[in-house]
Amino acid sequence: MLEKLFEKAIWNSRFIVVLAVIFGLIGAFILFIVASMDIWGVAVYTFNTIITHAHPDKFHEDIVSGIIGAIDLYLIAIVMFIFSFGVYELFVSNIDAADADGDVENSLLAIHSLDQLKDKIAKVIVMVLVVSFFQKVLHMNYNTPLDMMYFALSITALAVGLYFLGKVGKK
Repeated sequence: MLEKLFEKAIWNSRFIVVLAVIFGLIGAFILFIVASMDIWGVAVYTFNTIITHAHPDKFHEDIVSGIIGAIDLYLIAIVMFIFSFGVYELFVSNIDAADADGDVENSLLAIHSLDQLKDKIAKVIVMVLVVSFFQKVLHMNYNTPLDMMYFALSITALAVGLYFLGKVGKK
């Protein structure tokens, strides 16, 4: 009897992950709001610049950098969503609303194992890193031919890495 009580307590302790799910979703919502506010700020900045006929230095870089920064936040929010949905499905229960939609196997949020969750999160994190790299590259100063060579090599390395990441995902 004590063994059954203990096993039931252990089994029910899995519900503690609901905290990770709830706060993961809260974090995702916050990131979506902040990224949207960043896009709004870029839009206001662009509109004000157009109205005043001013053309500040690095105007285009500032706009592109602001938008890419927002995309970065959106991608991190997506990681939080995938994490929250995956943890919930793995530890608590399948999401009935997702099952009702029909094509459960091809759903982006369908998680059936910890490895599947890890793979989906890793792919989005790689995209976050790619976007962050692109944002940093916008603000680089290229003073020598060697700087340009490093830039070309880093883009080549990134392309090769993404190619192999795609190959691994198709197996």
